[in-house]
Amino acid sequence: MSTKTELAKQYHERGYGCAQAVLATFAQDYGLSEEAALRISTGFGSGMGRMCEVCGALTGAFMAIGLKHGKVVTDGAKYGTNTETTYRLVADLAKKFEAKNGSIYCRELIGHDLSNPEERAKVVQLGLFNTTCGKLILDSVELVEEMLSI
Repeated sequence: MSTKTELAKQYHERGYGCAQAVLATFAQDYGLSEEAALRISTGFGSGMGRMCEVCGALTGAFMAIGLKHGKVVTDGAKYGTNTETTYRLVADLAKKFEAKNGSIYCRELIGHDLSNPEERAKVVQLGLFNTTCGKLILDSVELVEEMLSI
């Protein structure tokens, strides 16, 4: 287990969501405070606000890519080198994540509707936030480490 995956695991074990655990792991490397990372990524958990859409761990990874490659200077054009690089890396990451896990969608990965309190309680009872989500966090961190080292 790498230092980054261990850090992400610790964030998750302390009660932070999937997106939070992933983004906070990379935040300070790219000039974002831990507090800002945790605040920004809060709403992305459980597939974005419990909508069970794109996995929170994956969206946290997308944000980490943006921290390194995101566009901050513009010549007025909508796209540019940084935007194209970020979009390419995000799409590549999503493909790798899907190949490894079978989907990029929380509802398919966890197999339950987290917007439904009864279903969410079942996920807690079954320990899926720890097992399934824990694995997805580690997978996301490993993929980001691989992609950002290029």
